[in-house]
This record gives sequence, C-alpha cells and structure tokens, in this order.
Amino acid sequence: MPIVTWEEPFCGEGNSCYRIGVDGDGNSYIAVAGAEAAYLTDTTDALRQLIRDIKAGKADHLLAD
Repeated sequence: MPIVTWEEPFCGEGNSCYRIGVDGDGNSYIAVAGAEAAYLTDTTDALRQLIRDIKAGKADHLLAD
C-alpha cells in the first residue's frame, strides 16, 4: 500500500465525509473517511482537473433533489 498523506475530511451535514490525499509519486487519492484502504486513485493532474470541473458546476446535476 502506498504512503498517502491525507487531508482532513471534507464533511457535509449528515453526509459521509471524504478525504483527499497525495503520495510522493504524484498520485492523488479520494476515499470515504474511515475507509481509506478502499480508495480511488489517479494522477494529481487528474484530481486538479476534477476539482476545477466541480467548481465550474459540471457536477451540479448530481446534486439535484
């Protein structure tokens, strides 16, 4: 298992908390807090683009009630 430096969890009210981390090889990780062994991984550039796209509203349709 890689050595991942995890950020503090991002939590919403009454929702699961997510953690984002990086390793020394330029990879990024996303996991549910408390289940970091079951992570999704990609490059740090891919994480950067995901964050940009989310900030631009490209995932807003996933939040519709």
